[in-house]
This record gives sequence, C-alpha cells and structure tokens, in this order.
Amino acid sequence: MSAPTALSASDSATAPRPAGGPWRGTSVPMQILILTGRSLRAVVASRALVLLGLLQPLIVLILFSQVFASLAGTASFPAGVSYIDYLMPAVLVMGSLSVALQSGVGLLDDMRNGVVARFRTLPIASASVLVARSLADVVRHALQLAIMLVLAATLFGFSPGGGFTGVLWAWLMCIAVGWSLSWMFMAIGVWITNVEVMQGVTSMVMFPLMFASSAYVPLSSLPAWLRAVATVNPLTYSVDASRNLALGHPVGTGGLAALGAAALIGLTGAIAATRGFRRSA
Repeated sequence: MSAPTALSASDSATAPRPAGGPWRGTSVPMQILILTGRSLRAVVASRALVLLGLLQPLIVLILFSQVFASLAGTASFPAGVSYIDYLMPAVLVMGSLSVALQSGVGLLDDMRNGVVARFRTLPIASASVLVARSLADVVRHALQLAIMLVLAATLFGFSPGGGFTGVLWAWLMCIAVGWSLSWMFMAIGVWITNVEVMQGVTSMVMFPLMFASSAYVPLSSLPAWLRAVATVNPLTYSVDASRNLALGHPVGTGGLAALGAAALIGLTGAIAATRGFRRSA
C-alpha cells in the first residue's frame, strides 16, 4: 500500500470550495425582522413592564378626571365635551412618551449587558439594531394604546364626537409621535450611557413638557407666561391634533404642524442615535 501524499500548494489552491462561498450574513431587512422579533419576545417575557405601561396612564386618567372635571363647565372649555373625552387624547400622548422613554432605557440596557457587543461580532449593520428596537417599540406602543382606549371606553365612558374613525386617526397620530420620540430617547441613551442619569434627565424634561401644554387644561386657562411656553411646545401640537381628530373637530394646520415636528424630532434623533451608536463601538 502506498503512503498518502500531501497536497501541493497548487493542488490546494485549485481544491473545490463549499458551494455558495463564505457566509456574509443576511440582508438588512431580514436582520431588522429577526432583531425586531427578538425585542418583542423580550417584551412578552417582561409582563410587569407592560402592566406598568398601562397602569401609569390609567392612574393619571382617574386622578385628573376627578380633579379637573369641574373645568368642563367653564367658558374656556369646549362646549358639549366631557372632560374624559377631552383628557383621553392627552393620556395617549403621555403613553407615547412613556414608551419612547423605555426605548432609550431598553437600548441602554442591551449595551450595558453585552447584548450589543455580541451583535457587533456578527455581520449585522449597526443601523439594523436601532431600527429593530424602534419597530418593536412601535408594535408594543400600538397595542398598549389600543388597550388603553378599550379600557377608557369601558370603564370611563370615553365616547368622543369623532367616533371610531376619529379615534383611529388619533391613535395613528400618537403612534407616529411615539416613534419619533423613541429615536430621540435612544439618542439620549447612547450618548449618556448611564441608565440612572438618563431617567433623571428625561423625567426632568418630560413632566414640564406635559404640564406646559394643552394636555390637561385649555391654553386660555394657563397663566400668560406658561401659555407662551405651551404655544411653542411640540407636545401641544401633538395633543391638539390628536384631540381634534378624536372629537371630530377641524384639525387645520395643527395636524401638519404635529407631523412636521414629529418628523423633525425623529430625523434628528435617528442621526444622533446612529452616530452615538457607532461611536460607542
């Protein structure tokens, strides 16, 4: 029996390669789809987070509907509108803010726990991680707002003049606002890189933005200086547009202003988040 001979360099160079060549990863849309599914599974596993996201707006709805219910009879309040119908669109916007904040915190947790570091060892586009996170939160956001609307109609008698169609448009408006804000909070997260500091900063900004707006009372009921602040507050445009859609009132240019502000915030946040995410690599 003859001994086996070693392959020469020329033989090895011409040896057949595995079919298809080296694996270069999946397409960007498939990456986004897979990562979005991963984020959604994490949300389903964290039922307490979903429950808290529902409880906070409902508690606000209960408290404010009792404290400010008497405003419905004042001259500055829209005629023929109950305070629940007036307040609920603002509660939806507040729910959008909460979900957007959780987008930034969730991304920061993934970065701190080493999940993002593992992603970076794979042939995955960095933008896919951010887009997947935002899309997963849009799905969660949409479901939470839908549940809130059902509970508000069942428990509090929420029945605005715009009917189902008006509420549907208001729901879509709040989803768009929440998606744009999620990019802003993700940008804050990747640049601050500290969960505690981020939560402190965003809470310090979020609550003044909600109270210095038309969320809970008409602008005419606010002091002059606070009314001036509320007039330039982007959330005022979002709340007013959602409220007018739900109540069946003319939206006018307010809807375009709300969508324009959301687009500007989302675009700025996406650019800042992408740059910060690459910087942290």
